[in-house]
Amino acid sequence: QVHLVESGGGLVHPGGSLRLSCAASGGTFSRLAVSWFRQGPGKERQFVAAIGWDGRSTFYSDSVKGRFTVSRDNAKNMAYLQMNSLIPEDTAVYYCAADVHVRYGPYENDYWGQGTQVTVSS
Repeated sequence: QVHLVESGGGLVHPGGSLRLSCAASGGTFSRLAVSWFRQGPGKERQFVAAIGWDGRSTFYSDSVKGRFTVSRDNAKNMAYLQMNSLIPEDTAVYYCAADVHVRYGPYENDYWGQGTQVTVSS
């Protein structure tokens, strides 16, 4: 069983940056793909980004491509989502998730964190 905890959310002005962290414990994190999802107010949970178990493959939704960067450090059991050029539409609860393979569906991953709030507002 893998336990995931996100951190790093907060309030940021448009154009600003945040880095979300996902700390893993238990299980074999280094063998799992990690995905980031978000759920905005009144919206469905949506895929944001993902990274393969070895960090070689990354995937992004069109809405964040070029602004967000996903990374991981298996030695520290950590994954990260660097978010730049934030816009109000990025406001959401952000979740990290993990599974044997990259899963794009909003509820397909086996392991989920509790989420961290990101608010982009002036």
